[in-house]
Amino acid sequence: MNTKSSPHETNRTTATIVGVLYIIGTVSGILSVVFTQSILTDPDYLRQVAVHENQIIIGLLFVLTMALALAMVPVMLFPILKKYNEVLALGYLIFRGALETVAYIAMIVTRLFLIIVSQQSTGAGTQASYFQTLGAVLQSGHDSINTLLIIVFSLDALMLYSVFYQSKLIPRWISIWGLIAIVMHVSTAFLILFRVVAPGMSPVIFVINFPILVQEMVMAVWLIVKGFNPAAIASLLKET
Repeated sequence: MNTKSSPHETNRTTATIVGVLYIIGTVSGILSVVFTQSILTDPDYLRQVAVHENQIIIGLLFVLTMALALAMVPVMLFPILKKYNEVLALGYLIFRGALETVAYIAMIVTRLFLIIVSQQSTGAGTQASYFQTLGAVLQSGHDSINTLLIIVFSLDALMLYSVFYQSKLIPRWISIWGLIAIVMHVSTAFLILFRVVAPGMSPVIFVINFPILVQEMVMAVWLIVKGFNPAAIASLLKET
């Protein structure tokens, strides 16, 4: 009995998995903000972190879930994308699969150190200013890594949507939407670098990033429901 999947079945499964990974990553990212944002933006955030330590840890677990889910996307897509453009497929694998993951882990580590600092600052008395400074350094370090992450994500998304546009694996209107939305997204990095807006989730940053958030969910649902364009896959199989 031959149980080997056909190329069509394999590509259909890959599309579904990628769509699910996008949704897991996005939902996890939103939940991480829900759990931690109000604590970390509080003027007395060191005390708040110490009081709500478990809530911060749950938020960090959501960040880790998001990082792992999104890191798997280029791994799943690479065998398909490399057949259309190996350079961009490899670049996407490195930027989204490796560099983004490293950035997320670095951000998690800064938050874990912030928990330690918050615990030590409790009842620190005359040394309170020392822990306040240390906490501010960790917050600044986290924000800097997040800004770098915005740029890295924008570059890997540009690679992905370029290959998708070229290959027609998904409708071109979704690829074009992604290209436009990701240009808007990368602008937030420069707005933060030039101190036009503050780091973190603000109304301005949310509005600028809303198009890429919706686009990724539309693409995820499309991949789950429709899969890759059969004509594009058939054309590729004919060439190979």
